[in-house]
Order: sequence, then C-alpha cells, then structure tokens
Amino acid sequence: MSETAATPYFSVALCTHNGASYIEEQLLSILDQEPAPTQLVVSDDASSDDTIARVRAVVARYPEVQLTVFENSPTLGVTKNFEQAIRACTGDLIALSDQDDVWHAGRLALFAAQFAAHPAVSLLHSDARLVDGAGVPLGHTLSEALGVSTSEVASIHAGDAFSVMLRRNLVTGACTVFRRSLVEFAAPFPPSWVHDEWLGIIAAAVASTDFVEQPTIDYRQHGSNQIGATKLSLRGKFGRMMEPRRDRNARLETNMTVLVDRLQRLGGRVDAGKLSRARAKLEHERMRNSLPEGRLSRIPSVARAFAAGRYGHYSRGPLDAVRDIVQPVG
Repeated sequence: MSETAATPYFSVALCTHNGASYIEEQLLSILDQEPAPTQLVVSDDASSDDTIARVRAVVARYPEVQLTVFENSPTLGVTKNFEQAIRACTGDLIALSDQDDVWHAGRLALFAAQFAAHPAVSLLHSDARLVDGAGVPLGHTLSEALGVSTSEVASIHAGDAFSVMLRRNLVTGACTVFRRSLVEFAAPFPPSWVHDEWLGIIAAAVASTDFVEQPTIDYRQHGSNQIGATKLSLRGKFGRMMEPRRDRNARLETNMTVLVDRLQRLGGRVDAGKLSRARAKLEHERMRNSLPEGRLSRIPSVARAFAAGRYGHYSRGPLDAVRDIVQPVG
C-alpha cells in the first residue's frame, strides 16, 4: 500500500472479447465503487463488436480514472490476456474483472479493509452470487456450486491455503484482488495454468491467501462464458467422473512440474515444507498419469496411494481414487 495513503490505490484488470452486451453494466458497477479505482486496464482479445468503443464512452464520464486499453490481434487467450492487463497495472491492489459480471456496492472498501487488517495476506478471493444471463439469481452461490467444505474454509482462514490449493483450486479470478507485489513472483504466467489458479497457488506459496465468505459480485452464467461455474446434478457428477482421463491427468502432471520448477527458482521466498509438499504432489500426479489402461490393473497403485494418505493430501480423497479406477483412458 502507498506509504502516505490511508486508502490503497486500486487498479482493475478487465479482459474482454465480444462483450458489448454486458460491458456497460459491469463498468458502472466498478467505477461507482467507493473508493473508486484509480486505474482501469482493459485488454481486449480481438473483439469483432463495439466492446472497446463502449468502454471508452463509459470511462469518459469518469475523468479521474486512468484508462489503458490493449487491442490484441491475434488473440492471446485467457491466461496471457489477463497477464498483459495485470502487468500494466500500477495500483497497490489489483482487482481482476470479467466483462459480464456486476460488482456489489462496497466491494473495494471491503477488500481494502481486509488487506489493511491482514498485512501478511497477498491475495483475497470472495464468494459470488450466481445469476443467469439476465441477472436473475440462480438460488445458490459460487462456493455452493463448487462444493466448498467448512474444513476447506477453516484451513484457508487458518493460513493453510497452500494445502487446500494442492488438492484443488478454489480461487476464481472474477472474485479476486491481490497485492501488486505478487506479480514479481507469479510472472511470467505459464501457459498450461489458468491465470487465477496460478495467482492463487503462488500467493499461497510465498505468502498467504484468505477467503471472504460473503458474495461480492453477481457472477453471470450464460452460454458465452469462457470460464464459468455450474452446480452439477448427480447425473452430471457421474458424467464428469466418466470423462476420458488421459488429457486431464497429463495436464495435472505438467502443471505440477511447472509449479515445482517455479517454487525452486524462488528459493528462500518459499518455505521448505511447502516445497516438499509440492514435490510430493508432483510424484502423486506422475503416479496417476502413469496408471495402466486396464481398470483392474490400476487398483493396486491407487489402493497403495490411498492407504498412504496421498489422495487425501493431494487430490479430492475417495472421489479421485474412484475416478482413477473407473475413468476410461480416452
């Protein structure tokens, strides 16, 4: 935070692609915050509509806000698009934003207070209210859709988000604000990782993260979402379990290889215990990715890893153990 400022300077990193339908409502919810952001960085991935013209028209009504616009051609993709926007941010705190959500009033004030109260926290993420394309609430929150447990929330509040993140990602970019100092450790963003997952795990590794349990945005779910959240039915959960495993498990191993390499290069900034757990997670993902094609042949390796507690520490427990046995190779 600025040495002399009681209120931190906020930058907003907002990425767009053909977002004309919703961008004005989103921008107004951002720019009417108190405190207002001092900078808005918009990185547009080759929109063919008038998204950027609408951005400029709305922001022109807020002359105190510094606007930076990137217009990419060809597209960068989600992760690199957000990285470009983030690297251009100059504020003490950086808030990520999608093009189609709505921020709740008082959101930035809440995050500012949380960061002031917890100077060791590098990244905060909140819950969200899920709404449909017209903005009508769907009746549940993001954390409910993700099945976030009370024990996971308790671990995050206790300062052990790293253990949670080794099992699965709970950081959603549209709900996230972080200190600009985090960029030093997170950049460059690896292409195999989604930007919010990467920021969350790096923040948990070099500092700590926390979770704001109240929803701070309306998180819009519609057919054009690049990344969204869906509350799965029992049938949907079964369908996901029966999806082919080869690409997913290869990606998990690749991601952990990249993470361990980054943590090793960060040296003394990463606690030795966290690095050790990351290496153990990598070995676990290597085992999963090397399981044989035959389902029965997978049982001994899965059973040994389960008995040793590795599925509990580095995956989603019995759910992933069963998945590793029954999923087709694909």
